[in-house]
Amino acid sequence: MKLTILNRIKELYEKENKNIIEYLKNISNQTNNTVEDILISYDFQAGVYAKDYYRNPTKRDLTSDKIANYINDLGPINSFLEVGVGEATSLMLLLKRLKNKPRTIKGIDLSWSRIKKGNEFLKENGVHGVELATGDFFELPFSDNSAELVFTFQAIEPNRGREEEALKELYRVSKKYLVLVEPCYEIANSEAKERMDRNGYIKGLYDTAVRLGFNILVHEPLDINLNDLNPVSIMIIEKQYDFDSELSWSCPLTKTSLISKGDCFYSPESLLAYPIIQGIPCLLPSNAIVTTKMEE
Repeated sequence: MKLTILNRIKELYEKENKNIIEYLKNISNQTNNTVEDILISYDFQAGVYAKDYYRNPTKRDLTSDKIANYINDLGPINSFLEVGVGEATSLMLLLKRLKNKPRTIKGIDLSWSRIKKGNEFLKENGVHGVELATGDFFELPFSDNSAELVFTFQAIEPNRGREEEALKELYRVSKKYLVLVEPCYEIANSEAKERMDRNGYIKGLYDTAVRLGFNILVHEPLDINLNDLNPVSIMIIEKQYDFDSELSWSCPLTKTSLISKGDCFYSPESLLAYPIIQGIPCLLPSNAIVTTKMEE
């Protein structure tokens, strides 16, 4: 189990600057990235993206300007969810550019350390009223049709082979729109494609959305890339679910409502609890604790 060698991975990352995901794939002789690989890699990298933004904000700012224009054109959004929120750099920049601030704003990421850094980054930049938690991209801790807008920024990226699974889960949670800013293999040059193949980045996301029958309003290159070897496109999918629903934490396994119990969130329907560590809800399916006597 790779979680038993974290100190060895830390040494390779800090002293030898090893690519963690590549190392983890090699030791298990696999070709695609697993959720565990992605979790470990991103957790060690926590803090890097915020530092990169402070060092050179220009490209991030220009990218955010462009994405915000697309979202503002959709009209007012009451509930906003970023899946794969990381250190909340994209979320902070977008919220400062939206004409109408959503009433409810949440973000989830696999990595607890990235969420911790994300909370710090939002506070440093004067953004309040945002709730972040850990969660699994493919078992989101939300009920159906609960977020008016679901957003990703290079979050589906490392999940080649699971494009359909990712789109279906994001669509399930969405109430009105999916706004996906993700790598586009099809517009990449040969050098970029080689890199994307090596890193296990997604391909065929647009074709998958078409095959699923989604109503695609926009699909075009973003034109501003943080990395020229990782060209991205923006895809906006419309859903339009008309019934009232609330964006609140749910059990990722049963999709039943969670209530706060101080040091955990608890689902009376599923009898499962999820810990809260340093104020961060831990809502990965693997975090579930059987608590049949919670209310006695």
